[in-house]
Amino acid sequence: SVPACCSARYNLALLAFFGFFLLYALRVNLSVALVDMVEPNTSLPKNVTSNVCPEHSSTINAPRNTTGEKYSWDADTQGWILGSFFYGYIITQIPGGYLASKIGGKLLMGFGIFGTSVFTLLTPLAADLGVGYFIAVRALEGLGEGVTFPAMHSMWSSWAPPLERSKLLSISYAGAQLGTVVSLPLSGLICYYMNWVYVFYIFGALGVLWFFFWMWLVSDTPETHRSISHAEREYILSSLKDQLSTQKSVPWRPILESLPLWAIVVAHFSYNWTFYTLLTLLPTYMKEILRFDAQENGFLSALPYFGCWLCIILSGQIADYLREKQNLSTVCVRKCFTLIGMIGPAVFLVAAGFIGCNYALAVAFVTISTTLGGFCTSGYSINHLDIAPSYAGILLGITNSFATIPGMVGPVIAKNLTHNNTVGEWQTVFYIAASINLFGAIFFALFASGEVQDWAVSGYHLHRN
Repeated sequence: SVPACCSARYNLALLAFFGFFLLYALRVNLSVALVDMVEPNTSLPKNVTSNVCPEHSSTINAPRNTTGEKYSWDADTQGWILGSFFYGYIITQIPGGYLASKIGGKLLMGFGIFGTSVFTLLTPLAADLGVGYFIAVRALEGLGEGVTFPAMHSMWSSWAPPLERSKLLSISYAGAQLGTVVSLPLSGLICYYMNWVYVFYIFGALGVLWFFFWMWLVSDTPETHRSISHAEREYILSSLKDQLSTQKSVPWRPILESLPLWAIVVAHFSYNWTFYTLLTLLPTYMKEILRFDAQENGFLSALPYFGCWLCIILSGQIADYLREKQNLSTVCVRKCFTLIGMIGPAVFLVAAGFIGCNYALAVAFVTISTTLGGFCTSGYSINHLDIAPSYAGILLGITNSFATIPGMVGPVIAKNLTHNNTVGEWQTVFYIAASINLFGAIFFALFASGEVQDWAVSGYHLHRN
């Protein structure tokens, strides 16, 4: 094979890495900034804090910068603000995959992040104009981000040699986890020392800067790349020659009837249920049950995502090593990694509900749970490219549409189940997440495939009968 160092395909992975890094920074910075945007007395009705665990003595903070505008948004309004992103995000998944197959992933990915960055820069202005404008801008950011994963999947279908898929895709998508890790504490520091508006200005400006590098350095296919070596171009094209379809129309019906695709849908939905429940509610659990303010300790709330980031990068290397050197079948690797990445988190999540007030153990369990989830990236997460490289963007659009629903529904259900904030209520939340995970893992293990499907290669429609 062609050396990886300085190759066009690894440069693409690196630029995509920074793109997803910024996307997630733009996505999660609001949950930190919102704390500073809301007048202290309106933020939450005084919750019934459970008296199971002792209060932790928190250090007296130095006076923070309080020049930022404050708004009187109640808890319901804040819920709408935090959820509005997903309403935009779910709309553009399938159109994003479809468009990418028509106009190419480069423009779509580029303008998806560029648009998101521009709306982020407009956020402080929108907040001043009123809560309706603010929600609209967040939904528009969701629209922009919705096309990015399908667009990237679509690009990888022409760039990633089959035996390097896990490596290349895990590098590019791991940016999302690292973006969460860096932007949670960093947004906190920016709010603390400067003013919340700079959270939006700084990350928005970086996104615009990234856009220029992306448009200048990246191309849709190896054939159109300006500086790719002849050897690398040949290597990529020859490795993909039997896998792609030249058919112009999308075979919608066989796609929707494909059981291996539904295996990915179920796994993706189940994994995201746990992921979003934790992402949105972990700070609440730590604060209300364990009596420990996660906001005060940005490092601890970022730790699980740091573990996940490491796990994604390492498991991507291991997955391709097993397929290439140990001759394990693709489907075997995808199933094993998905089982580890979904059953592992389920076990530790349930355990986290039973450790009483041991804060260190709670953080450890949640960190292990999220870290093991990183195995899924080389499991179901890139399985779209195994079963239908030509339509990978569209398939991801379909599975990601279903997988966005937990982001909208999961936290709402969890909030409704924890009205009194008792340990028992939280155990129920963890049980539900764990059993959904378990179901998804088993379904995927039964029905997933690692082979290119008949309908996804050229000439399929000729001998269908």
